[in-house]
Amino acid sequence: MNIIKRLQAPTPKFFRVLRNVGLTVTGIAGAILASPVVLPTAIVTLAGYFTVLGSVMSVVSQATIHHE
Repeated sequence: MNIIKRLQAPTPKFFRVLRNVGLTVTGIAGAILASPVVLPTAIVTLAGYFTVLGSVMSVVSQATIHHE
């Protein structure tokens, strides 16, 4: 199975929820990084880590397929 077919295959319910959580985390972290106000360095650093975490969580969850 190639990567295109794998990404288009049905995703189990648990991983759909996990994917959506990852997208939400990425969106919130991206908003913090794009904030026009000056934030403490620790918050900006954590937002960068959460952006990576949410992205990886979403991609891995999307690539998970249901085998019968």
